[in-house]
Amino acid sequence: MIGWALTACLSSSDCFREDVFCAAFVTDTQGIDDHGIHQDAWAGLQAAEESGLADRVEFIESIDTRDYLKDIAYFADQGFDVIFTSGIALADETLQSADLYPDSVFVGLSQPFEESRPNLISVTFPEDQMGFAAGVLAARLSRTGKVAAVCETSGIDSMYLYCEGFREGVKLAGQFTSTSVTVSVVYRDHGNREKLFIDEAWGYETAASLISQGVDVIFAAGGGTGQGALRAASERGVAALGVERDQAAALGGSGSGVVTSLYGAANFEVQEVMRLLQAGEFPQTRVGQVQFKPFPSNFPPDFGVGVETVLNLLANGQISTNVILKSR
Repeated sequence: MIGWALTACLSSSDCFREDVFCAAFVTDTQGIDDHGIHQDAWAGLQAAEESGLADRVEFIESIDTRDYLKDIAYFADQGFDVIFTSGIALADETLQSADLYPDSVFVGLSQPFEESRPNLISVTFPEDQMGFAAGVLAARLSRTGKVAAVCETSGIDSMYLYCEGFREGVKLAGQFTSTSVTVSVVYRDHGNREKLFIDEAWGYETAASLISQGVDVIFAAGGGTGQGALRAASERGVAALGVERDQAAALGGSGSGVVTSLYGAANFEVQEVMRLLQAGEFPQTRVGQVQFKPFPSNFPPDFGVGVETVLNLLANGQISTNVILKSR
């Protein structure tokens, strides 16, 4: 009887109280310290707690893809008001959890949903705009007039948007440079499906081949596949541009050539969604802001200003990437 009482006490949660607002975050298998959206989202939750937007915040790093539903359920069963998940790998489980736990709000970061639910929020980040800004920068950085993108399969929307955005950014910027700039975009469209996002060898070899043909700026997207390309560029002293996370930090010494990386500003979006929910508003879909890592100290300040200007023009609709998803 005493043991039952202790168990009941330990399993109780203040999150069921109406005056206590609880928020949680479930990562995919990359964990919280990914130098990207996971780390940034958790920083946003911590900031929300510090500012009084939340009374309690917690996270779980999923160890295995089979744990996703269980990890989400852990927080839902404790009465957490809002549960954030991140990445396309968790999209199905997030949608399913919204059906299973109607009393919690679920927020999918970088998760576009084809179906809607009254307790489901989709926060996406404009991959085409990130690629476009990188393309403008690549044209400015290039001395040979040859730049390239190394990308995972074009059959994945985010990869297509990143890399076709890059192509269009180079085209626009090339009109204003003294040297004509050509752009090559190479997708891993015929590779082994089991190596999706982890084919570092293909990324490395593809980038090395492009560099041998005179390319002096490499843009890469696609998890480990893209990181392979960034490593090849760094080893050869070629400027590299990343997306999805702070690739220089993620790659450490093997990412010395990464000039900057662009990715979603999850920190801001997490806090903004919580602020709106606390105010009684429900933003079923949001297109989040974009951030980029500061340039190395040897770059003039106007490089950062230039990227920020392009991103602002895109966000305000003053210029467009002109990228349209292919029909599937």
